[in-house]
Amino acid sequence: MMNDITLALFDMDGTLFNTGEANFLSYEKACAEHGIKIDRGFFLSECYGRNYRDFLPDLGVPEELIEDIHDIKVVYYNDHLDEIKVNERLFSLIRCLRRDNVKTALVTTASRSNTLEILRVFGCEDMFDLVMTQADCERQKPAPDCYLAAMGHFGADPSECIIFEDADVGLAAARASGAAVYKVEMF
Repeated sequence: MMNDITLALFDMDGTLFNTGEANFLSYEKACAEHGIKIDRGFFLSECYGRNYRDFLPDLGVPEELIEDIHDIKVVYYNDHLDEIKVNERLFSLIRCLRRDNVKTALVTTASRSNTLEILRVFGCEDMFDLVMTQADCERQKPAPDCYLAAMGHFGADPSECIIFEDADVGLAAARASGAAVYKVEMF
């Protein structure tokens, strides 16, 4: 099967990196600036892996504060990079795929600045031929748009692609793209 694969696509949060605690702590601080307290358990089970525009209302954030809280979160995020854990086994697979000339793409709903900072801090900037973030697609996961756009960038047919995802919304997007999908369990 791997001989037929020309493109491997990877989600970031929960797939390549366990960023749950870093995200929670950053959103906790950002929400606190507006007097909003969030629950760690609820955040990690119900919000992690979803786009902020979709989950912040579930945390009690009024519509008019969503963008402000996200902007504040992005600033705080770099303070919590030491909380991030790397999925070393998946990165080993990426190195093998790249040796076999399989193109690799990182496709995430995270912000571009946070994504690039994580890649820089963990020395992974050169592991991906394409990095797509929330800014690159109008419709976010569970819509398949981000995966389809990445495939289009390489001229790859879904039958030539494999997607690695963890969250329900990401898995829905991956399946809707028509590619083979592998679910990554939290590590």
